[in-house]
Amino acid sequence: MIGSLTISPTTFSLTVAILALSVVLWLCILSYRRAPDKKRAVFLESLRFFIAAIVAFLIQQPEWRTVIIPDTKPRIAILWDDSKSMQTTDAELPEIFSPKKEITSRADFTKKIIESQLWNSLSANGANEIVTRAFSTHPEDPALQAAAGTDLSTPLDETLAKEANLRAAILISDGDWNLGQAPVSAAQRFLLRKIPIFTIPTGAPIRLPDLDLISVNAPTYGIVGENLQIPFSIRSSLNREVRTTIRLRDLNGRERTKAVTIPPNKTLHDSMLWRLEKEGTSSLELSFPVASDELVPQNNLRAFTVAGKPEKIRVLVVESLPRWEYRYLRNALSRDPGVELSCLLFHPQLGMGDGPDYIAKFPEKIEDLAKYDVIFLGDIGVTDNQLTKDQCELIRGLVENQAAGLVFLPGPKGNQFSLLDTALADLIPVHLDASKKVGITDSNPSPLDLTTEGESSLLTMLGDTEEDNPIVWRSLPGFYWHAPIERAKAGTNVLAVHANRFSGNFGRVPLIVTKTSGSGKILHMGIDSAWRWRRGVEDKYHYRFWGQVARWMSYQRNMAAGQRLRVYYTPERPSPGDTVTLSANAFDKNGAPLNDGKVLINLTSPQGSSRMIELTKDNNNWGSFSGRFIIDAPGAWKLSANIADDDSKPVVTTILAQTVDLEKTGQPALPEVLQELSRISKGRMIQPAALESLIKEINALPEPRPLENRIPLWHHWITLTFIITLLALFWIFRKLSGQF
Repeated sequence: MIGSLTISPTTFSLTVAILALSVVLWLCILSYRRAPDKKRAVFLESLRFFIAAIVAFLIQQPEWRTVIIPDTKPRIAILWDDSKSMQTTDAELPEIFSPKKEITSRADFTKKIIESQLWNSLSANGANEIVTRAFSTHPEDPALQAAAGTDLSTPLDETLAKEANLRAAILISDGDWNLGQAPVSAAQRFLLRKIPIFTIPTGAPIRLPDLDLISVNAPTYGIVGENLQIPFSIRSSLNREVRTTIRLRDLNGRERTKAVTIPPNKTLHDSMLWRLEKEGTSSLELSFPVASDELVPQNNLRAFTVAGKPEKIRVLVVESLPRWEYRYLRNALSRDPGVELSCLLFHPQLGMGDGPDYIAKFPEKIEDLAKYDVIFLGDIGVTDNQLTKDQCELIRGLVENQAAGLVFLPGPKGNQFSLLDTALADLIPVHLDASKKVGITDSNPSPLDLTTEGESSLLTMLGDTEEDNPIVWRSLPGFYWHAPIERAKAGTNVLAVHANRFSGNFGRVPLIVTKTSGSGKILHMGIDSAWRWRRGVEDKYHYRFWGQVARWMSYQRNMAAGQRLRVYYTPERPSPGDTVTLSANAFDKNGAPLNDGKVLINLTSPQGSSRMIELTKDNNNWGSFSGRFIIDAPGAWKLSANIADDDSKPVVTTILAQTVDLEKTGQPALPEVLQELSRISKGRMIQPAALESLIKEINALPEPRPLENRIPLWHHWITLTFIITLLALFWIFRKLSGQF
């Protein structure tokens, strides 16, 4: 290693330095002549001039230059990709390796290149040394495989740091990177060292003919005896339409099938229904057969688990008059074994409703209202002997802070218009027409039309299968009255519209609309004739619809519930790297929301390590707490939640983190990434058939330059520290001199 000091002065910097030093020298002489103590003055003024001289020197941009003379022969690094994507079978062997141009895997293709005798000419007569290194090797440990990926930048940077006599780098890869910095940043560093990167692409730049089951978004739990909707997505890279059968089955051999048509080169989004027959965890498997020209059969199946549990949903129905819709809704909910019903009827002539399932008045305390999972508000409003604005505040707080559901069921009295002046105004998911408060009546029955969202929603799933559902809806009796709705608000989901009536320039009148508010769900039902769906089939569709509504709205609230603590989380099925938001509602021993305690979560990872998370108290009086943590591994994450210093039984649940591999087989190669690497570093991308030209090109490269390192002294931290220290000493001695 050879070191030397170099400076890069300019005419301007030299002129400034000379003038500055001259002025400082003149000031030093004046100060010396005036000083009573000549010895101290000599020391101080010498120090002052020394500091000025250092600054004048630094503006000449001095650098400490070291040159490393390599003691090895020029080296050529061959870096090859060993990631999972290299297992894809789509690489065509050139004639120099196979006269028949066989198709093999990218990994085997790379192996043949590395083992080729062509490289011998590079090391002949000791001209160069060949160094081969694999990178992004796919781990054998299943726990690490999901997070494993391809990093092109790091191995290039490490090679540049290790090799002091590097002549060229050869990168063999499919270009499919998903970890680390952008590879072009490493190429720029190679450019500064004047070391070219030659790239050899592997694999085909188009996707293999394949059908890929890319996702199954099943809920974490369902109600025993009820249908569970399981959405899935299939991506096709085939150039033809595929008609296939989706099969959903459990370990006991029970299965359901569905015929689907997958369009060419597109993604199909669909769903299947599954009825849970037992409590506890059920392991399910969704799959479809391998198509005739499909090359990657491994991605046609996904396994997952769903927990089945019985449930008691607490529902409160509030109404002004016992209209037909109210009567049949009350009967449907009271006969549902999974629903615990309370009714509040404000009859203007007969007084408050009384009898089984009735309550005498609206719950006055938070703890009394907090027990309800879903509230139905009929033709009710803020008028004499009905609701108050304070009660509307309570309802909104329950929905937003405790994940409760709220159903609006307007009626011909138009009482819900009075809610527009309360806290519930923002929760109504539609804009109402105030000029038609009593609604709109037709002489002929009108049907409901499902929207695209409604066709796939569990709320509007009245058929036993997805194929039967549209037929069922077309057969339902029509309605004669609907609410005066202008349009749906932004951020809502319209599930059904009026089949015949339009609202100005806003399209057809939305009649079944949902939205979320805070952690709760809201539904607006714009007709009062759902009870007519009983014609000819009795309770079948009417009961099913309202039962699905109640369970959909209370789903999140009942993910994990104990006597005094309720825990829910989003997303339901996270992937490694996702942030999970935990929410909890806690209550004291009297049933009131807990406002002075702590909620603790004991979190156990799939590897068995545990840690404690303290949830943060939200700024409200509803006993709501929240917190977050990051999923860093796939598998089952166990949560045990309890109230601090409380001996009640903890609430236990499990979050299943889906394994989503970063690396996938069957994906297209990205030769453009390799092309950019070579272009920036002044190298070249070489097709496998032209490897002989690569050898000649590398042999023609000049000898690598000695590795030079420059340390700019003019902005180094040590220099700055040294100057500050000298200035501090000058100031201290100057003050001391002033005292004497």
